[in-house]
Amino acid sequence: MFSMFFAGVQQDFKLAVLPPILCALFRLAFILIYRDKKTPSGEWGKWLTCFRYGFWWGMDFNAYVYLYSMVLVSIPGAFFASYYTIGDTVRQAGLLVYAVVLYTAFIGRLIFYYHFHDIYNHLLLLGRHADKKNFADIFFNQNHGTWILLSYIPYVGLCYLASSWLLALPSIPYPTFNTSGWQYAFNTAFFLAAIAIFYWFRYGGTFRHRRKPEWDEVPSVVKDEVFMGKAVIDDLIILEKLWHQKLHPSLTHSDEESDKIMAPILHGGKDAADHPFTTFERYAEGARIHKPKHIFVLFLESHAQSAFDPLYEKLHLMDASKAFRKDAHTISIENFLPGGMISQPSIVSLVSGIFDADMELNENQEFWKGALPTSLPNQLKQLGYQTNFWYGGPLTWSSLNHFIPSVGFDRSFGGPDICGKDAPHTWLGVYDHIFLEEVAKRIEGDSDERPSFHFIYTTSNHGPYLLPFEELGFDIDKVMPEMPEALRRDKKNWRRMASAWYADQSAMKFVHEMKERYPDSLFIVTGDHASGVLPLDFDIVPRREPNLRERFLTSFAMSHPDLTRDMFKNATIGSHMNILPTLIELIAPKDFRYYAIQPSLFEPIDHVVTPYCWMTQDAIGNYSERIEQALRVSAEALPIQRDCERFKAEQAAWCELTGWTVRHIEQLHG
Repeated sequence: MFSMFFAGVQQDFKLAVLPPILCALFRLAFILIYRDKKTPSGEWGKWLTCFRYGFWWGMDFNAYVYLYSMVLVSIPGAFFASYYTIGDTVRQAGLLVYAVVLYTAFIGRLIFYYHFHDIYNHLLLLGRHADKKNFADIFFNQNHGTWILLSYIPYVGLCYLASSWLLALPSIPYPTFNTSGWQYAFNTAFFLAAIAIFYWFRYGGTFRHRRKPEWDEVPSVVKDEVFMGKAVIDDLIILEKLWHQKLHPSLTHSDEESDKIMAPILHGGKDAADHPFTTFERYAEGARIHKPKHIFVLFLESHAQSAFDPLYEKLHLMDASKAFRKDAHTISIENFLPGGMISQPSIVSLVSGIFDADMELNENQEFWKGALPTSLPNQLKQLGYQTNFWYGGPLTWSSLNHFIPSVGFDRSFGGPDICGKDAPHTWLGVYDHIFLEEVAKRIEGDSDERPSFHFIYTTSNHGPYLLPFEELGFDIDKVMPEMPEALRRDKKNWRRMASAWYADQSAMKFVHEMKERYPDSLFIVTGDHASGVLPLDFDIVPRREPNLRERFLTSFAMSHPDLTRDMFKNATIGSHMNILPTLIELIAPKDFRYYAIQPSLFEPIDHVVTPYCWMTQDAIGNYSERIEQALRVSAEALPIQRDCERFKAEQAAWCELTGWTVRHIEQLHG
């Protein structure tokens, strides 16, 4: 009986060799696809350490292949001979399922990195409420989804052949002893060793759980390079970490704990702790411009600051916006952080007046019943404005049909509703120029005489970039005559840039028309977040990875006939959360009371903090990666400082405010 267990464990161990090899191959493929330097020449120590540490860290999951086979096959097979005969088939089936899981996670990593220049992070958790049709559209049309699905066939076939070869390797014969005592002693020792070997591999070559490989222990030779620091960690390890981060810690805190965490942003003692929003009460200094009849906030999909940088001048992506910015009455800020890393938390943060902090306030049904004191549309209504929300897509996206009215908008319009179901559209929404033409038409035809505020959110500058750009006016020879020939031949990349160009042209055409019709209008143009539109691998710049400002900064420009650049001469950094108070300070009468969690752009701002990033006049940092980099335009890759978390207490306080609000839903007013 024990001889069958002895033979079975050896089969278990043979198969357990394959998953670490697959993970190493996936790590190598990831490096070869996305890293600038493809060979270990001159840095063998870094490569070997990356693969060595990655192997041991990955065993936290891979060791279970061995345990699965031993517990579900070898142990019962020792008692049931008929089951023992099919043991290799059961082992192999389990291994192939796990191999498919590894491959799926790896393919997902490649796609995620392609879009976000990062391995799996918290943004993945926000996908559960996203439009699954849009995901499918991007997967099949931008990321060659059909070929990816077909690749499973040879992959599984190769895994089957490799595992069959491993199982066919000769095994050590079961040793026999002259006395039963020695035989039992060997059997006991082997059984205990079979169990111990699982723990030894799972704990990274040690029996001490506390010494398991972790991010903090990654050798500095690997971690000091951002990319290799990402390559060292296997996909299932990342996904496990994300799984445990589902519930934001602030949602589980007591009020006493929240008071301490929010202390850096609250002023006013016990009353402020019990009623945090009182500390954000402000009084306007008096209108700085003539009150505009129309206020437009254009919230443009993926309108990133990096596309304005001189490095990419020859691509002409933002020529329309650059012309808009040149006007003497337009001010722009080149270092501007969004309220979220993707669309949904950005828009929720801006209109609600507090950071969404990835808690998906728009999907929380309690937030469908009222608005916070910091609500942007509600406070503009107090100044006499009718508030309108225009979105190029369906209002069912992210439950906007419920959230937008509750946050204070009088009216809301979805692109398919106002443009017709047959209007040309992507999965996200109606083509920008068609959508914006209809918005303009409806604004012009509106009989309401009240001043109006229009929040306009576009959709077209988004993967899979399949719009008929040539029909929409994009002539590559006229628009981008200096485009490198290699980039010209890469249709996937230049279509991404064509999308940015088209969206910018459409938005600025709308602004120009509204300016002509309503000369006293106030315009704010910003993006929902940054985007990976820049072609870093076509000799435009000598690197393949974006600098942090390119990864995180969105655009910002503001225009009105009474604005002068001297009014904002000290405004060099800002964020979405500075827009609300700036609007109020521009148009509100003296002593008008309003609520804003951050100051206006008229006040000196020496640093900006969001739940994701921080920024000073000369540096920018990211909290999730704990890295810092100089805040300047550079063709070269700027040095990265690791283990940096400036203003961490303030960042925690902003997140805590959102968690406290979710726990104290009575702050909402219907």
